[in-house]
Amino acid sequence: MPITRLAPPILGMPRAAKRVVVLAVDTSLCILAVWLAYYLRLGEWVKLSGDPYWLPMWAVGVSLAVALPIFIVNGFYRAIFRYAGLTALMTVVKAMGVYGLVYATIFTAIGVTGVPRTVGVIQPILLLVLIGTSRMLARFWLGGIYRDQVRNASLPKVLIYGAGNAGRQLAAAMANNHDMHVIGFLDDDDRLHGHVLNGLTIYSPADLPGMVTSMGVTTVLLAIPSASRHRRNELITKMLSAHVLVRTLPGVSELAQGHVGTSDLRDLDIDDLLGREPVPPNHILLGKNVVHKVVMVTGAGGSIGSELCRQIVGIGPAVLLLIEQSEFALYEIHQQLEQRTNSASIRLVPLLASVQDEKRLHEIMAAWKPHTVYHAAAYKHVPLVEHNPVEGLRNNSWGTLVAANAAAEAGVADFVLISTDKAVRPTNIMGASKRLAEMILQALSEVHTQTRFSMVRFGNVLGSSGSVVPKFRQQIRDGGPITLTHEDMTRYFMTIPEAAQLVIQAGAMARGGDVFLLDMGEPVKILDLAYRMIDLSGLTARDAENPDGDIGIQITGLRPGEKLFEELLLGTSSMPTSHPRIMTAHEEFLQWPQLTSRLEALKAAMDAGEVGTIRQNLAELVSGYEGKGDVVDWVLMEKEITRQGAVVNHR
Repeated sequence: MPITRLAPPILGMPRAAKRVVVLAVDTSLCILAVWLAYYLRLGEWVKLSGDPYWLPMWAVGVSLAVALPIFIVNGFYRAIFRYAGLTALMTVVKAMGVYGLVYATIFTAIGVTGVPRTVGVIQPILLLVLIGTSRMLARFWLGGIYRDQVRNASLPKVLIYGAGNAGRQLAAAMANNHDMHVIGFLDDDDRLHGHVLNGLTIYSPADLPGMVTSMGVTTVLLAIPSASRHRRNELITKMLSAHVLVRTLPGVSELAQGHVGTSDLRDLDIDDLLGREPVPPNHILLGKNVVHKVVMVTGAGGSIGSELCRQIVGIGPAVLLLIEQSEFALYEIHQQLEQRTNSASIRLVPLLASVQDEKRLHEIMAAWKPHTVYHAAAYKHVPLVEHNPVEGLRNNSWGTLVAANAAAEAGVADFVLISTDKAVRPTNIMGASKRLAEMILQALSEVHTQTRFSMVRFGNVLGSSGSVVPKFRQQIRDGGPITLTHEDMTRYFMTIPEAAQLVIQAGAMARGGDVFLLDMGEPVKILDLAYRMIDLSGLTARDAENPDGDIGIQITGLRPGEKLFEELLLGTSSMPTSHPRIMTAHEEFLQWPQLTSRLEALKAAMDAGEVGTIRQNLAELVSGYEGKGDVVDWVLMEKEITRQGAVVNHR
């Protein structure tokens, strides 16, 4: 039934007319309260006409003369009755307290001839009941408790997990929500089960599967912001098994001033399941290379680069240089950072530049003299770099060489390369190019000792552009299927904020030529990740066990250069550092004189577009890379097609 059809005619009246109606009702209630007070005192109804007509009218006159001004002063006629709640009721009680004191003083304490003294006490009590009841009836009739019931019947039914302070605040905030209907609480405390809190029953979490079937529950709102990540993960896993959509409040530290509202609710993301309990950062390491210094981030618009910028701004550099070749990406991160920082204390400098542009990088570093450089600029998508090996090497390897030489010449103190686990025994050009970039820095660290070159190696980050998480999310949104290259594929995962924070701390430990490894936790099977993401969406997977599921999973086969699993270490051992999630490793590399000659040969092959020679040279340079692959550089292929076409046209 449409809500408009249920609305009483009074809702369409002008506000002034509504106030007159309410004033008339309150006048009638004052008279009624006097009449009832006389009945309760005398045991019989007093006639309002005839002898002694004036006695009740005297009591009525005083009631009106005292009550109506008090009601007006206390805003009785400014309130919107259909939204009246506890606050409005308390206002009524306070106003009636003042009224009762005045009325009782006149008729009970002082006394008026012909008016029983007890009327001075009885009438205010009756008037309080009548006025309070009239407001609650108005809320029911006009506000729509009845309309809410009609509306709520068609809304998704929701349970709030957690009957504590956050849960109660969330339930109160959702009282007038037009998107969901809260029908109760879930709580682990068995002493609360069956009790009623603010009109909502508290249930046991074990009842959830049955409530999904019997009551049509579709969503659970997790309202335990103080719970550890491990505990939250346990609860989420249990709830997802009931095939409900789970939304959550952020942690206590993220809630504004501890107050909870519907705007704080967010959809569950995969990092709620895969993310780990954060380790408190070492603030000395965080600030060592950043505080009050000129800091440069290359690839500032990328997933890791942009998060590095956000974290660095929070630490407090003097100047942050944003190096990015994409105009849009540079604009976007610059706007974000400007909103986060006080431009008077931190200077943000957006600079359009490619790390392959030697002249441009030398000019920038010579002008700004950065203390620390975080080199995050890279082509990282394995299939694309496999199709474009020359550009991949130019950007990832030669871009690192150009940036490192510029840094050494400008006297940069610390240069930190953002590397990848794909650099370990690589099976693709991207991984080989990143390992070559590491080798370049290792060799340069023995030549340019005034600059500490280091590299930080880690696996996949959740939510980065091109990673499986946003890809799976979009495929689920489109109705599936989820495409997976191999059912046994595993990957390490880490949240972007955690990775960026660890990179900054690792760079502060560098002595020169260091290879740092981040503790990525346990590897995750990508097939399990797909199933978890389907569960997070409140849907079911379609497979042999459940042929009627919502989202299918399709195995497409390994892509060129793709590995079933990733590693972080070339050797057999790693050494701990002062940080529990940062390790260091000693790995073999070529000395700079030997590496230079190999690089020159590789550069000649790149300039000639000889992909086979490029692969062969890389295989000789990079341990573990075999140079296999039948994918050619598509740009070179286009050049060859164009050349052959020109020959045909000439003929």
